[in-house]
Amino acid sequence: MITTNQLKTGMCLDIDGVLYIVVDFQHVKPGKGQAFVRTKLKNLLSGAVIDKTFRAGEKVEMARLDRVKMQYLYNDQNGYVFMDTNTYEQITLSADLIGDGVKYFKENTIVEVLFHEKIPIGVETPTFVELKVTQTDPGVRGDTVSGGTKPATLETGAVVQVPLFVQVGDVLKIDTRSDEYITRV
Repeated sequence: MITTNQLKTGMCLDIDGVLYIVVDFQHVKPGKGQAFVRTKLKNLLSGAVIDKTFRAGEKVEMARLDRVKMQYLYNDQNGYVFMDTNTYEQITLSADLIGDGVKYFKENTIVEVLFHEKIPIGVETPTFVELKVTQTDPGVRGDTVSGGTKPATLETGAVVQVPLFVQVGDVLKIDTRSDEYITRV
């Protein structure tokens, strides 16, 4: 048990048997009355984000999550197959469980799979990935105004907006949280 004064972004809470990740929190001390903590919580099973307000100092149950480094192998009709890098045990996870980050997975990508009581509940995609551009329109000479972008398809099938100078074959660093181009590698 922790108090709401100890909340941090990314913590996993067990509220009434449902697991939530703290997306955002704010301590509020009004001029009159008792202080409180306003939070945004993401349901790990449904992905829904809810707003919940706690009294300052209220106790909440912190869920224990195990993070296991696993290697993405391949996907088939059953789902996405991951292998534990220590025990070589393989598990298959559904696309719903993995989330939007799956569009950045290529073979042999190392990710962290989150387990709660030995049941997989989610996958943490690496923050940055380096992927090759497989298709994009050529940059037109003279079209070098700063801020201009065009769509580019990456080797995993993901489509991101990139600057006009990016060409097919370039390897790009992409921020998976915002689907943004960072730099050429």
